[in-house]
Amino acid sequence: MTPANDPAIDFTPDPAQRYGSIIVVGGGCYGSYYVRQLRRARERGALTFGRLVVVDHDEECAVGREHAADVDLAVSEWDEFFAGFLGGAPGADDAIVPSPLMPHLLFQWLEQRARERWPSRRVTIEMPGAMSGVPWQKEGGESTRYVSFAEWMCPVNCIEPRICPHTKEIRDWSLPPSVRAHVDAARASGERLDGPAIFHCTHRAYGVGMIDVRSVLDSERMLVESVESGAGRLLVGTVSHCHGALGVLAVS
Repeated sequence: MTPANDPAIDFTPDPAQRYGSIIVVGGGCYGSYYVRQLRRARERGALTFGRLVVVDHDEECAVGREHAADVDLAVSEWDEFFAGFLGGAPGADDAIVPSPLMPHLLFQWLEQRARERWPSRRVTIEMPGAMSGVPWQKEGGESTRYVSFAEWMCPVNCIEPRICPHTKEIRDWSLPPSVRAHVDAARASGERLDGPAIFHCTHRAYGVGMIDVRSVLDSERMLVESVESGAGRLLVGTVSHCHGALGVLAVS
């Protein structure tokens, strides 16, 4: 029997998904794997895209050495690329394929946007409080709280299917609703906290997870609304169903 998390299995909804630009973060071993899988998905009708962009600071990365006509290699640091891409006019159907090893990159983009929008105000990053009901949590650098429903080591290519490959039982957990419940509980206790702004990475096809660009752009709107309401504290999370990184962006 083929394992439930084998990326060769097509878990893609029907009809095929359509994307404008797909941005792959990193052109090394992970990025080149995602490019191969996206090509397979396109060839087999699981999804379509207008443009495939791989972002890496090294033009001799694995994807760069391939010199493929169907891939645009953006030679740039990740934060510099997203400052231009997200600050421009991305399409509503664009998506981002994150690297398993990337920092809290989209949070950093939102922080920089806050500094540009409110240059005379104090912009800080605060450590979120502990989340109830999430078994594994760790406070990391730059006031980031890492959380996970898994107390075991998960394979990098796990697509978080309905049946958990580790427990062999139905996966009855998901971080986005848990993060929303955390904000509700914090506000009920009197904490000034808005959001959450959630960048949810979900499996789309052939083992490739993506974050919709529109959710990243929505986070800036949520931050503006938080500042204008007087709270100025937005919980931001980059999460999958099982794992996540959280931070509070505060503008005083």
